[in-house]
Amino acid sequence: MVASSFPAARGIWLSIPSSGTKCVSEEIHSNVVVLADYYVINEEKPEHVPKVSSRVTSPYGTDLHHQENATHGQFAFTTSEAGNYMACFWLDEHQEHVANVSLGLEWKTGIAAKDWDSVAKKEKIEGVELDLKRLEASVESIHQNLIYLKEREAEMREVSEQTNGRVAWFSIMALSVCIAVATFQVWYLTRYFQKKKLI
Repeated sequence: MVASSFPAARGIWLSIPSSGTKCVSEEIHSNVVVLADYYVINEEKPEHVPKVSSRVTSPYGTDLHHQENATHGQFAFTTSEAGNYMACFWLDEHQEHVANVSLGLEWKTGIAAKDWDSVAKKEKIEGVELDLKRLEASVESIHQNLIYLKEREAEMREVSEQTNGRVAWFSIMALSVCIAVATFQVWYLTRYFQKKKLI
């Protein structure tokens, strides 16, 4: 899954290998709601659906979801830190060999994960008013993303300035060493030639 800074809903298909793991990830900033549904399809034998295991981890490796022996499942969480959230799927080992296993994954983040029908019922709104609520939530989400991007840009600029300063000091030190070595060589050669009475 491609990294995104705007809340969205995505549906993707994954081909699960018979041995090994297939993972998808998305970079998400903190305090974002994430909802996902997944289901397995056996293209060769639709009546025999193999079981998969799944694991979702945070950027620091914390397990947010773990399920084994499932043909379908759901997970939901609110991000606690910004970073790359990863969902991994694999076939359970004790099953017979299956060649073509597909997994459908619907991944929703931010306002796409919000249940607008329940909002409409709770606040007793409909039509244009509900659309305005959605637009307001979109604008707020975009505003939060812009603030997040500004903060990231400031962090990157600070790291870049620190790196530039370190490179400048390293260059000055390297030039000083080169001048010192050249001076030592001239002094040594002059002394050598004077001893041999060549100059």
